[in-house]
This record gives sequence, structure tokens and C-alpha cells, in this order.
Amino acid sequence: MDTRPPLPPFTHETAVQKVRLAEDGWNSRDPARVALAYSEDTRWRNRAEFLVGRSAAQAFLERKWARELDYRLIKELWTFGGPRIAVRFAYEWHDDSGHWYRSYGNENWEFNEAGLMVHRHASINDMPIKESDRKFFWPLGRRPDDHPGLSGFGF
Repeated sequence: MDTRPPLPPFTHETAVQKVRLAEDGWNSRDPARVALAYSEDTRWRNRAEFLVGRSAAQAFLERKWARELDYRLIKELWTFGGPRIAVRFAYEWHDDSGHWYRSYGNENWEFNEAGLMVHRHASINDMPIKESDRKFFWPLGRRPDDHPGLSGFGF
């Protein structure tokens, strides 16, 4: 079995590292690459959608990023214990009509011994924003290390 470090059980340092790696992956907007962080039999709840399996997760991500354009995400560790991590996040995106949104949410993750995510439960709310209210302006891809996180914005 391939491993995806850092591996559980997590320390504060490794949980923060795992969260940042997940953020970086999702900001790549590469469904095939992101899907590799999940076990073959991963189980997701994303809003009201329930998915089973890495291929279902990849197909979901393909649909997501075809709809959510200029996607930029920030994740922040909320808490952790053993093989589990809880995060809060916000991301900004626009639809094909140019309407901007900021989506806020929480995720609960559980990892297997190889560091692959076996469970992902996401609760997400979308808030329409004006383009002038955007906060996430880094070039598409990885958020720069010196860019504020969620707490830096008061989110």
C-alpha cells in the first residue's frame, strides 16, 4: 500500500502539515492528483451528496471545478486526535455568469494507517459576494506562505 505522509496518529505539527497539503492539492484544481489522497473505498458526504470510492471523488471534483471557476481555497486546522482531523475553510469562486461567491464550511476527516483519507464529511454554505469584496487574490495554484489564513481575515 502506498503511503501519504504525514501518517496518523497526528501531532499538532503533523495535523497542520496535513491540512496545508490538502489545501495545496485542492488549489491545484487537478482532480486526478487530488483523488490520490483518498483511499480506494473513501466515503464522502459533501453538502447533500454522498460518494463512495476514489473514482467517484475524482468525478465529483471534475464537476466541481468545471463549475467553480477561479477557485482559491484556505483551510485551517480546527482540532485533531488519533487518525482524525477537523478543519474549517473558506474559498472564493465565480460561476460562468461572473457571479462571485465565498463558500464557508467545516470538514471532518479520518485517515487510514497509510495516511489516505477514508472519510470526508463536509458542511458548506455559499454566500454571494461582489467581486470588489473578494479577499483571495494570489495567482491560481498554491496559496503563498505569506498570504493571510482564515484567522488573519477574521473568518
